[in-house]
Amino acid sequence: MAEHTRSSTTVEATPAEVMAVIADFGRYPDWTGEVKEAEVLATDAGGRAEEVRLLLDAGAIKDEHTLRYTWHGEQEVSWSLVKSKMLRALDGSYRLAPVAGGKHTEVTYQLTVDVKIPMLGSIKRKAEKVIIDRALEGLKKRVESLPGS
Repeated sequence: MAEHTRSSTTVEATPAEVMAVIADFGRYPDWTGEVKEAEVLATDAGGRAEEVRLLLDAGAIKDEHTLRYTWHGEQEVSWSLVKSKMLRALDGSYRLAPVAGGKHTEVTYQLTVDVKIPMLGSIKRKAEKVIIDRALEGLKKRVESLPGS
């Protein structure tokens, strides 16, 4: 069983407001830092992204990959790798839990990455932790900067 890395943060917005930002892939280059392009390739019956192509530039790591998304109501979205140049696996999820009577949201991000090049497990987990922390920080900042949040 693959090991995963997980981290959480509390966002001063409702779960619906947080999920709206997560689901808006076209805006990812505005707040994620590493994502330079995001293109929705397919949507589900509800109009949510089902397959998304992402162009990443994280300094030494540049990659283009496609992820398949599964939406679990308004509380969770998970994804898995369809194709990539550098990765063998990229599985993750955002789980949202209302706190403070629903006015705030605890966001838990879980990620498992497997690269095509050999890498020590401890280095891989450290990289996962950096990715997660940056994503949570960017998400929190983006959601809380929107009007009404």
